[in-house]
Amino acid sequence: MEHNNQATPHTPHLPSRRERLRAFMRLKSQRQMALAGTGIFAALSLALGAGLMQDRAQPDVVKLGKGVASVETMPVSDIEPVMKTPTPRESAMGDGHASYYGTELAGNRTANGEIFDPHQLTAAHRTLPLGSEVRVTNPRNDQSVIVRINDRGPYHGNRVIDLSYAAAQEIGLIRSGTGRVSLALIT
Repeated sequence: MEHNNQATPHTPHLPSRRERLRAFMRLKSQRQMALAGTGIFAALSLALGAGLMQDRAQPDVVKLGKGVASVETMPVSDIEPVMKTPTPRESAMGDGHASYYGTELAGNRTANGEIFDPHQLTAAHRTLPLGSEVRVTNPRNDQSVIVRINDRGPYHGNRVIDLSYAAAQEIGLIRSGTGRVSLALIT
């Protein structure tokens, strides 16, 4: 028994005109949907970008009396009498590890809505009310700084507070990055 190894010619099936028209209309519809989605995405991106740029471009305005400011240099003590303020009361909160925010987060919003400035004496704490003031002391060198809580955190490990760069620099935590500190709430 011999096999005929010749392949029978196969004619390809061509789609009908109706099938081709349906496929064309489906592609056209998909293209229109993709263009519309891209357009909407571009419009939203532009609107958000413009809003952010406008927010950063507008400085905070502070009214100065009748709007007249002096450029003369004069010590504040010559203008206002020196008043001794009473020493604030402090409540010890214990101790733990602290870390600090670097400059990479500058410009981001904090939990209380402020723009984060690493050169201000601020900090993040998980539970203290925003606006609280805390004395943070580095027991290795006995240096301390008073910070204002304006953000939430830290959420890494067993750290109890995240300091701004300026606050960490005040108490000598920059080189190590983290360190053990004592906290006292100023009441």
